[in-house]
Amino acid sequence: MTSFAPDSIVLNRKLPLWYQVSQSLRASILGRSPQDPLRLPTEEQLAGHYGVSVLTMRQALKELEDEGLISRHRRRGTFIEPHARRGSPVRLLGSVDAIVAQQSGMTTELLDHGSAPVPGELAEFFPDVREVSTYHRLRSDEKTGEPTNHARNYVRPELAARIDLDDLVRWPMTKVLRDAVGADISRITDTVEARLADPETSKLLQVPLLSPILHYTGVTYDAEGQPLDVAVIHYRGDRFSFTVTLDAT
Repeated sequence: MTSFAPDSIVLNRKLPLWYQVSQSLRASILGRSPQDPLRLPTEEQLAGHYGVSVLTMRQALKELEDEGLISRHRRRGTFIEPHARRGSPVRLLGSVDAIVAQQSGMTTELLDHGSAPVPGELAEFFPDVREVSTYHRLRSDEKTGEPTNHARNYVRPELAARIDLDDLVRWPMTKVLRDAVGADISRITDTVEARLADPETSKLLQVPLLSPILHYTGVTYDAEGQPLDVAVIHYRGDRFSFTVTLDAT
């Protein structure tokens, strides 16, 4: 039986290895194609794929099993749960793969895209360009079809020229920039604040006007500290919570 093939990852030795592996595998699972196999490779094969010990791999798999993304059967192996839903709480521990996993696992509709002048509130991130490429997407729960968030990405035009729109329907922008475009992503800064739903957000997310929402701004930087992409996302306040864990080492 053919096994599911997860994406590769470059591990950061300053963060827990099991966490990075679980987030990478989680993103691969949630971003898989419908025709991909449900059976995962063995613990030993996965450990070799990620370059970690079997014990570390086992801890990473337990995290995904506790979340309900996989099921483990003695003598049969480990399988992806085909109808598993991404849980609302999100834990961020300083890895790009955590961001990718947080954005994965939903049905995505590309509402519109094009070029536009740099918005005034984002001018500090694009001081050397007059226009950016914009992408507006609506994400919905795969099982219920309920809208969960809508996102606008503002991307440097030289990167946008290499973006395939089909990839944006399947994958989060972070994954597209890193894996499809080949951008050298060094860090992402996140800002989350409470706001009230404006008319557009109220309509898209099917929530009452002026109801609480989570307003997220994520800025993606390259190795030289240049912003590559700014994501502005409105989340339904009743569907998401964010927990950020800081590594003291």
